[in-house]
Amino acid sequence: MTTDRLPHEKGFHVSWDQIHRDARALAWRLQGQGPDEGNWRAVVAITRGGMAPAMIVARELDIRTVDTISVKSYNHQNQAEARVLKAPDAAMMGDGDGILVVDDLVDSGKTLELVRSLYPKAHFATVYAKPKGKPQVNTYITEVSQDTWIFFPWDMALQYVQPIRGSD
Repeated sequence: MTTDRLPHEKGFHVSWDQIHRDARALAWRLQGQGPDEGNWRAVVAITRGGMAPAMIVARELDIRTVDTISVKSYNHQNQAEARVLKAPDAAMMGDGDGILVVDDLVDSGKTLELVRSLYPKAHFATVYAKPKGKPQVNTYITEVSQDTWIFFPWDMALQYVQPIRGSD
């Protein structure tokens, strides 16, 4: 029996139910933490992975202003140089004060580092965090090891899996 694993075999599979619970837990942590008597001016989702958690956080915290920032830093499973494809409303953003920036995961931290350079006073929150990226995040829920690949429900489909031993 070999102990070598493919990158996807050290995987953390997240269901829709789990991401919903974890995003609600993130909202609980963020409640009352905004600079305006505990409130946030807006939520900005980092597309695409941050959209579901940002929507849940915005709903839970009754934040009606929601925008997106599109940053491309992956080509399939390989990281590349991060760049902004679409920025949120500039007048709303300012230097980021009172803005809650939400993503599903911080991995290397390159995406959040880029967004933080644009909006240094924003509060950065992710559902999951890997050690290399943690310094870029103000609030997160669950830490996973750097070599874990997270499988989010929007990237997956249900299919049969062969048993480890035997054939059924």
